[in-house]
Amino acid sequence: MTGKQNLFFIIGRRGSIPRCLQRLKFTKLNIGLQERGLGMPPASIISFLSNEDTSHLAARIFIATIFSMLLAACSINRIAIKAVSNALTKDGSSEVFTSDPDPVLVGDALPFALKMYESLLEANPQHLGLLATTGSLYVMYANAFVQKPAEQMPRELYAERQAAMERSKKLYLRGLELLYRGLGLKYSGFPDDLSGIQKDDVPSLYWAAAGGVSAFSINPFDLDLGLRIQEFHALIARAYELDADYRSGALDDFLLLFYASVPDYMGGDKAKAEMHFRRAVEKSKGLSASPYVSHAQTVSIPAQDYDTFKEYLEAALAIDPDADPSNRLVNIIYQRKARYLLDSAGQFFFNMGGDDYWSDYDWDDEDWNHEDW
Repeated sequence: MTGKQNLFFIIGRRGSIPRCLQRLKFTKLNIGLQERGLGMPPASIISFLSNEDTSHLAARIFIATIFSMLLAACSINRIAIKAVSNALTKDGSSEVFTSDPDPVLVGDALPFALKMYESLLEANPQHLGLLATTGSLYVMYANAFVQKPAEQMPRELYAERQAAMERSKKLYLRGLELLYRGLGLKYSGFPDDLSGIQKDDVPSLYWAAAGGVSAFSINPFDLDLGLRIQEFHALIARAYELDADYRSGALDDFLLLFYASVPDYMGGDKAKAEMHFRRAVEKSKGLSASPYVSHAQTVSIPAQDYDTFKEYLEAALAIDPDADPSNRLVNIIYQRKARYLLDSAGQFFFNMGGDDYWSDYDWDDEDWNHEDW
C-alpha cells in the first residue's frame, strides 16, 4: 500500500472526514471519474483509496494527490482562521472601540464587527477568545447603543421604546450564551463551581454577569432570569476575589448598581451600594463618569435626593474624556446620559430642592402640558 493510500486508509478507519472536505461536492473530479466509471462521493473515494486491489492504481494515485492538495488547503485555511481569530481577540483589542471619541461611528461599526466575529466562530466554534470577545461586544452594544438610547426616547414613542428595550434584552442574552459557552468549555464545573476560574477570565465573568443582570432589569417579571440573580452575583463575587481593581473599579461600579437596584430579598443593600460607589470613584481616580451617573440614577432618584443627584451628575459632566483614553467612549456615553438626566429631572423628582429650579423652568414646555397628566 502506498503512503498516500495508507494516509486515507487511516482517515477512513477513524470514520472522520475533514469538515472542509465534507462540504465539497467534488463535481469536477467526479465528472472526470464518471467517464471512467469511477464517480463517487467523498466517503466512497476514501474507501476506494484504501482498497488493496491493484486495479485502477493510476486513478487511486491521482485521487490521492488531489486529496492531499485539498487537505493542505484545509490546513492552511484553519491556520489562517486561527491567526485572524487570535489577532482580533488579543489583550487590548477592544480598545479600538472603547477609546474612540465618536459614539455614532462605533455604534454603526459594531453590528458589522459582531457578524464578522460570528462568521469566524462558525469556522472555529471552540475558540475561547472569540467566544469571550463576541459575547462581551454583544453586551456592550446592547447597553450603550440599544438600551440607553431607548431609555431616552420621549413618552410619545412608547411602542418604539418598548421594542428597543426588548431587542436589548435579546442581545444581552445572546452575549450571555456565548460567554457561558466559553467558560463552560474551559471549566467543566461552570457555573456551579467557580473555584477553578483564574484571573485571566475576570473579563468574561464581568460581562456575563452584566449581560444577565441587565437582561433581568429589562423585565423584572422574567422568573427564569430572576431565579439566576444569585448566580450572576456569584460571578461578580468571584471576579472581585481574583481582581478587585479590574478596569479601575468596573466591578465596584457593577456592584453599586446591583446593590442599589435589586430588592432587599434578592440581595439588595443600600449601605453596600454606597461603599462600592466610593471605591469605584477612588479606583478610577475620579476619571470615570459611570459611578456618578449610576449613583444618581439608582440611589438619588429612589431617595428623592435632588441635591446629591445634581452634584454627582455635574461631577460626571466635569470629567475630561481625554484624561483616560482607554475609557473615552464610555465617558462620553455616560456624560450624554448625565445631561439627559439633568435636563429631565422634573420627571424624576417631586421636590427639586428650592425655588431656583422652578423660577428658570419653561412652563410652556409641551412636556408639561396638563393634558399629558
